[in-house]
Formats: sequence, C-alpha cells, structure tokens
Amino acid sequence: MAGYRGHLAGATVFFLGYLALLVYLYSMNAAYQQFTTLELLGYPVAMFALAIMFGLWPDVDTNSKGQDVFYAIFLVADLFLIATRNFEEAAYLGLFALLPVVSRHRGWTHSWWAMLLIPSPLLVLPYVLFPSRPLAGLPFYGAALVGYFSHLVLDGLVWRALRRTR
Repeated sequence: MAGYRGHLAGATVFFLGYLALLVYLYSMNAAYQQFTTLELLGYPVAMFALAIMFGLWPDVDTNSKGQDVFYAIFLVADLFLIATRNFEEAAYLGLFALLPVVSRHRGWTHSWWAMLLIPSPLLVLPYVLFPSRPLAGLPFYGAALVGYFSHLVLDGLVWRALRRTR
C-alpha cells in the first residue's frame, strides 16, 4: 500500500509509459501534424495532470492528500455554480461529492468498474460537445485510466484480483 507520494510517483511512471506509446502511435503515420504547437505542448501537460489526479482519486474515500485536493476542487466548482445561479447543478455536485466519504475505504472507489466509469465524462463530453471530433477525449480518458490503474496496482488490488480468478 503506497502513500500519496508513492501514488504520485506511480502515476508519473505509468503516464510516461502511456505518453511514450502515444508518441509512437502518432508518429507512425505523422498524425501529430494535425495538432498545433500549443496542442503538442498543452495536451501532454493536461494528460499528465489527469493521470496524477486519477492516481490520487481512489483515496478520496479516506482522510488523505487526494481527498484534500478533490474536495478543494469540489468546493471551488460548487461556489462557482452557486455564484452563477446554477443551483440544481450545485446540488448534484454536492450529492456526488459525498458518495465516496459515506462508503468504506477501499470500497467502490478501488474497483475496476469505478476505474472505467469515474473518468468517463472525459470520453463522453467531447463526443457530445464536439461531434466533428468524436474521439478527441480518448487520449485524456486513457491518461485518467492509466493514473487510476497505477493506484490499483500500487495498492496490490490488481494482483489480488488476478489470483482470485485463477
């Protein structure tokens, strides 16, 4: 079981492998030429931030650095929604923000289905908002998956699940 520094390091290592794979795939047919210089610099930074955040996310169900980070983000987002008079959205955000803390540690936040589901807005929203580029969110979703997966690996949950299936 890793602490938050271990999860940060793990997410970084897993992300670097993911980034190397993306660089290789995009260089095979010069697909990187479709991006501007700003995108070529900004996308990896944004994906790294996502990998780090989702590397900490599963521990939001206990008193941790990850919980501190995410609840600060939730607070700012909720205050913004209230200030812009989006009360219904603020209420839903508050409800969903409570879900991890009312469950037990290493409960649903440490599951494979949560790993796939929690970052899914990164995949779905670009598809809905930018129909001309339906797969624009795929690299970002992948970065979130890599970060989340690194957390599960470092907590030993992946190997334990594999042993149970044998």
